Amino acid sequence: MAKEERERIVIPDENGDENLFEVLFKFDVDQTGKSYMVTIPVADSEDDDTDEVEVFPFRYEENGEEDDLALFPLETDEEWDMIEEMLNTFQDDEFETEQ
Repeated sequence: MAKEERERIVIPDENGDENLFEVLFKFDVDQTGKSYMVTIPVADSEDDDTDEVEVFPFRYEENGEEDDLALFPLETDEEWDMIEEMLNTFQDDEFETEQ
């Protein structure tokens, strides 16, 4: 079965070097009006030999232009808890899809 092609984004690091990330999923929180995404480095997503992958979650805002996003680090324990819950749901869905 062919692997589904995911959205990819370029995120510069603190040195200005550009890194390619794959977007695992995005979601909006209606109560706060905030949007979130969870990403993984493309190098990790293409390495099928490991079971553990480091994820990078962000709060994001669209800047009007089609491909222009502003990314913000998570600031509260509540945001981290919400991301963890969504990631667990995502993993459960992925596992069910593979079977």
